Amino acid sequence: MRQIPVDTSAASVMVAKSPQPKVKDRRSGEIATDAETGATLMTVDVMFAANDEVEILSVTVPEPGISGELTMGTPVALTGLIARPWENEFNGQKRHGIAFRAVAVTSLVASASQSKAA
Repeated sequence: MRQIPVDTSAASVMVAKSPQPKVKDRRSGEIATDAETGATLMTVDVMFAANDEVEILSVTVPEPGISGELTMGTPVALTGLIARPWENEFNGQKRHGIAFRAVAVTSLVASASQSKAA
């Protein structure tokens, strides 16, 4: 599957919706896990602002990669953000989109308060 690295260096990113477990199967309620590590996958909705454009992205991240308190409005850093184009067919209808995944989502509020304390 094609993976496109996303440069976040010139972007402002903040939490739009707190992390929630990613649901693998809506009918059974099964929670998604990382195939390699077995860690629970979480979805964090973020406001991504760059080049005078703003989008809300749903980013999947393994639970151990969530650092700090991530409440609405918290500025965050996205480590290892990639975009994966996808498409599938369901009941004869073709669907497509872009899935976003990051290695980590880190609160920048915690980083700012730690550097002030030093």
